Amino acid sequence: MSVWLPTAPCTPQGCATHRQATAGPVRAAVRLLAGLAAVASGVLLAPFAALLALALGAAVRHRLTRCWARAVLRAFGVRVRVVGVPHGLRGSLVVANHISWLDIPLVAAVLPGRMLAKSEVRSWPLLGPLAARGGTLFLERDRLRTLPVTVAAMADALRAGARVAVFPEGSTWCGRGQGRFRPAAFQAALDAGVAVQPVRITFSPTGAAAFVGDDPLLASLWRVVTARALTAEIRLLPPILPGSRPDRRSLALAAQLAVASDSANLPSLSVHQCVSSMPAATSSVRTPS
Repeated sequence: MSVWLPTAPCTPQGCATHRQATAGPVRAAVRLLAGLAAVASGVLLAPFAALLALALGAAVRHRLTRCWARAVLRAFGVRVRVVGVPHGLRGSLVVANHISWLDIPLVAAVLPGRMLAKSEVRSWPLLGPLAARGGTLFLERDRLRTLPVTVAAMADALRAGARVAVFPEGSTWCGRGQGRFRPAAFQAALDAGVAVQPVRITFSPTGAAAFVGDDPLLASLWRVVTARALTAEIRLLPPILPGSRPDRRSLALAAQLAVASDSANLPSLSVHQCVSSMPAATSSVRTPS
């Protein structure tokens, strides 16, 4: 790993644990199989969804993406709370803190669009082909000279009216702390003249969802499906409008402070006022700066 790549102090042993009551092994196994089946269905149906979206427009693609992402979260036993509503501006750069691989379907369930991910994701079973077919923009994090090309591709997508989602911490944190927002991706918003939509993601219990350090994916999957009443909240903060910040560093800092300030002032999860809610079924993805 290159020394310049962002890292978090979180470790599986110190952060990815929880003491709350857990679901039984049978229910956990059912959730695991259902979740994997939901992901696999996305891979199989992606070509048909792409053809349908080509014929009927991007709105159809977004609707299908929301339905699939919600199905994945429900299958894994995750309840979702949404606070706030998306702004109506054309095109936006969505930036969120990063806790878990669950962040990806969570953002897609509320703000579907194109994701920025590390190039290694292409080779992942199931998720790799799905990400590629879903229009994911890939970045080779070990090759700095490719960064301007990726930023230019992001700007082109934003100019075309697309929504692009990024986790600018560049690494997963457990949710009890937050990393610095790297400024590179914010240049695309400046070049395209679009708004930045800060998003705050929280999980309860936090340790069950955290996917940090060298945590194996299978171990993280099992923690998720064995957690009882695992709840994800996605909070849509006021957008940062075009022209309100002069450069990418100040824009990144403004988004980072918005997310961090929201975290510091939030009441406990149980008393959050929610705009909408998605119940669960009854039954560190590390990204670039």
